[in-house]
Amino acid sequence: MTTQVCDAPPHHTGGEDGAAAQPARWSGVFAMTLCVFALIASEFMPVSLLTPMAADLGVSEGWAGQGIAISGAFAVLTSLSIAALAGRMDRKTLLLGLTALMCLSGAVIALAPNYAVYMVGRALIGVVVGGFWSMSAATAMRLVPAQQVPRALAIFNGGNALATVVAAPLGSYLGAVIGWRGAFFCLVPVALLAFIWQWVSLPPMPAGPRRSGASGLVFRLLRRRMIAVGMLAVGCFFMGQFVLFTYLRPFLETVTHVGGFTLSFILLVIGVAGFVGTTLVGAALARGFYPTLFMAPVLMALIAIALICLGDQLTAVTALLGVWGLVATAAPVGWWTWVARSMPRDAEAGGGLMVAVVQLAIGLGSTVGGLLFDRSGYQSTFVVSAVLLVVAALLVLLTWRSGRSEGRAFVGS
Repeated sequence: MTTQVCDAPPHHTGGEDGAAAQPARWSGVFAMTLCVFALIASEFMPVSLLTPMAADLGVSEGWAGQGIAISGAFAVLTSLSIAALAGRMDRKTLLLGLTALMCLSGAVIALAPNYAVYMVGRALIGVVVGGFWSMSAATAMRLVPAQQVPRALAIFNGGNALATVVAAPLGSYLGAVIGWRGAFFCLVPVALLAFIWQWVSLPPMPAGPRRSGASGLVFRLLRRRMIAVGMLAVGCFFMGQFVLFTYLRPFLETVTHVGGFTLSFILLVIGVAGFVGTTLVGAALARGFYPTLFMAPVLMALIAIALICLGDQLTAVTALLGVWGLVATAAPVGWWTWVARSMPRDAEAGGGLMVAVVQLAIGLGSTVGGLLFDRSGYQSTFVVSAVLLVVAALLVLLTWRSGRSEGRAFVGS
């Protein structure tokens, strides 16, 4: 789903002896990274398997795509409520429970006899997405000393980027070899391995003291104009991205006329380009923070329009989608950095708000894209994607302006 880059808060939650005395539990970090890999692969596997899933379940491709929408909806609800629902539960127990739920989701989807059961499985993975990402930064802070938290979060991001590289092309390949159900079932042993590794390597993580009024802090952040406009920009960016991206496979099959190996190759190009993008975006953000956030949706909007014009030309489509992957995968790193810099004292609450906004946007984008794709074809779907991305770019400029008025202009912005 999403990548977190977050500064450690002033109060490290690593233990009573302070951050300096806290041991670095890198095995736990890598166990969490494997969980990230399985989670991202599970969340977006339908993108590469949409056509065979729709045919087997007896629904349209647009309706099959709503599996991403429902997972997004449940992720939103979970991210906004998990802190209250978990209460005093040990965070290790909570993470193990979420990982077990991911195993169950994969099995339910793989064995789903009909569309309704498939959607139940997708709802379960949504709960895991919302719960895990809301806790990821705080968990990193409890696994390593404060000065090593950025490194731990970068390793988490490695699991996210690796899943982005291999999940779509591997899903497409496995779908052709063992069917879409077999492709989903392959994720179950990966999630089970992550469960065992976390069980062995994660230390007990008792819940910290509850802050007065903490339950409403997420929404109080929106009273700041910069935060409200920035979150709206994030929402438009992800919605515009997934209006198009969710229905990429049927576009490639029906317009570009590719299948089998070529389809998997194009998805691999997108993933590899995304991995490269995550390694380069740091330098771009350092040179110009808001200009980088502005140019990402602008480039993606131009690509969406270009795909309409050049959709039947394989070489052009492959090149355009490579650039799309480069930009779309890297841009969220910038937005998570924005959260850390804009809300340094409320990074966890800001992270929860970001998870909710992103997942809501993904769900809305998948829904709108499905309705447009079924009723009027890919052209209107891609045009709406481009419009939303342009709106996101304009909102970036407003966020930049609001930040300047608040005295929060970033170095390199």
